[in-house]
Amino acid sequence: MSTPALRVENVSKMYRLGEVGTGSLSHDLNRAWARLRGRPDPYARVGAVNDRTSEGTRDFVWALRDINFEVGQGEIVGIVGRNGAGKSTLLKLLSRVTAPTEGNIYINGRIASLLEVGTGFHPELTGRENIFLNGAILGMSKQEIRARFDEIVEFSGCAKYIDTPVKRYSSGMHVRLAFAVAAHLETDILIVDEVLAVGDAEFQQKCLGKMKDLSTKRHRTVLFVSHNMAAVRQLCPRSILMNQGTVVNSGETNAIIEQYMTLGSTNARTVTWAKEDAPTADGVSLFGILIKNQLGNTSGTLSSAEDVFLQIRYQLQVPMPELRVGISVYNSDGIAIFLSSDFAADGFENKRQPGILTSTVKLPRNLLLNGRYVAEVRFEIPRTRELITGQSCAFEIDSLDHDGWGPRNSFSVAAAVHPLLEWRVRHDTGPEEH
Repeated sequence: MSTPALRVENVSKMYRLGEVGTGSLSHDLNRAWARLRGRPDPYARVGAVNDRTSEGTRDFVWALRDINFEVGQGEIVGIVGRNGAGKSTLLKLLSRVTAPTEGNIYINGRIASLLEVGTGFHPELTGRENIFLNGAILGMSKQEIRARFDEIVEFSGCAKYIDTPVKRYSSGMHVRLAFAVAAHLETDILIVDEVLAVGDAEFQQKCLGKMKDLSTKRHRTVLFVSHNMAAVRQLCPRSILMNQGTVVNSGETNAIIEQYMTLGSTNARTVTWAKEDAPTADGVSLFGILIKNQLGNTSGTLSSAEDVFLQIRYQLQVPMPELRVGISVYNSDGIAIFLSSDFAADGFENKRQPGILTSTVKLPRNLLLNGRYVAEVRFEIPRTRELITGQSCAFEIDSLDHDGWGPRNSFSVAAAVHPLLEWRVRHDTGPEEH
């Protein structure tokens, strides 16, 4: 069996909230001595998990806890998870930006990272100088860098500005040059965080193609973190799902993405909160998300042949006439199928008075194909601020016969939605009239 490109064994990372250090020299020395002996931090608190949605009661938090996985040489692996899941912390440990509190990381070969815009760039140096600087940091000789220089500049599309200090680059130009450097210099492992989202669509596809080429033709290992599930599906045969600082699952990408999209949601089509636990922001409290069939039931099968109703129950502490309550519906690929808000409701401004309210939206029959979906709720003041986001409820559609004429998904062409549109067929008895 070949040696893996990297192996992570029982890795945990703890941060102290607030001030850095323990507060006394003796505590700092005790912590250092425990680390030298391979012992756990004596000042770690038990049970403080990485949950950004709730206020902590301890000074310490485990950003990562007991992480274990292996990545083979030449493998492309996606890492997915919600914000705050610990993805970026894990990549910083793999890149040796910081050290783990517990556990070991074994890396076989040289590693290059692209964790944020302009990673490793000195703003006062030109693009040309930064290419040589990054290569030197990776341990490459000047001759090796020169051999790749023209290819790097051509891929980045920044030839016109290559002798301009990078502090004058736009964020897109930063990403273009940084990725070109990381991808073309001789490294064994490439780590790419969500930073590619800064680039335009054309450059993103170019980067995805380059990473696939690095794996298949040059047998390099790639770790790819993104919230773009379509990109993860396109690039990564295998993915790792993280949540609250732990690895939830690892396996085939399609299955991992489906699990990620429904993570934290319930199959009962009902998500509710008690008053004291309700997500709250600026006088708005979310009490529940309910997905019902046309009979008003939140259990049983949802058929594509019937209307589906999504109800959002919430409380206002103060009048909020400009508040918008909306939903975004995602399929199992993480693609947003559609979004809508109650802006179109009759007289909605007059109904934003203090009290408990319910906003209901009807998803018309024959809209969704069979499969799993996630409805994510959003409260916001348009063009001003977001109030509550990220709360969701999962549901599943059973696509039955389409008006008795056979399965609605009988076509071989895949689609996101399949609305029942009005068609007309006529029989022409003569030449077409103009």
